Amino acid sequence: MTEPTDAAPVSQTAQLYDNLRAAILTLDIAPGERISERGLEARFHASRTPVRAALSRLEREGLILHEGRSWTVTPIDLGEIASLAELRGVLEPAAARLAVARAQPDALDAVRAHLDALRPTPDQQAGIRMGSTFHLDLAALGGNRFITDAVADALTRLERTRWIEVRTPEARDAAWQEHSDILDAVQRGDADRAADLVAAHVAGTNDRLLGFIAQEGRRLRGAGMAIVGAPERLDAGAGRA
Repeated sequence: MTEPTDAAPVSQTAQLYDNLRAAILTLDIAPGERISERGLEARFHASRTPVRAALSRLEREGLILHEGRSWTVTPIDLGEIASLAELRGVLEPAAARLAVARAQPDALDAVRAHLDALRPTPDQQAGIRMGSTFHLDLAALGGNRFITDAVADALTRLERTRWIEVRTPEARDAAWQEHSDILDAVQRGDADRAADLVAAHVAGTNDRLLGFIAQEGRRLRGAGMAIVGAPERLDAGAGRA
């Protein structure tokens, strides 16, 4: 009789974590917004233990901050964005080289099919999913789970701002084409070309993201989005991946 009782909090924690994480990543709960355990209990109809467990997990992912008795959704950090671009600029070209060296033809065909299936991207959310899926698929081809986990973590931390990259149909088409070109190089066995294309893609994405925030920062802050980081760090980060 104890098994259902034990399983219930685990299931409730997982569901609450998924719902709360989605609300943060889609900006339904804004960067810099304060949240409380009691407020989450009421909002998601959950008990205190699952709420605390979900919050702890999100804190480990860097999406919320715990200060005393209060919780705050992590602000958009320009310095973190620049640092993540530097990390991805080293990590993802290395992942592409591993993919060339290790990926089996059937695995490459599966990634190509996955990418082609995601070509129709009618909205921003679909475009974000396309980008995340491709970068994770590419990392996984190399067979190193630590690299794949690191790429996944970086993409999670960037997801709240990645809507900027795919805000227009033209941007979504361009992103898809860049992904396709990278995969073409991997399938041809051209490690240098694949690595160069990934590095250029990450750098270009970072430049556009930081440029948009620099241009629209006042409006974004006016809409309630907390953005932190020195302007000089933004300038230093742009163009470096």
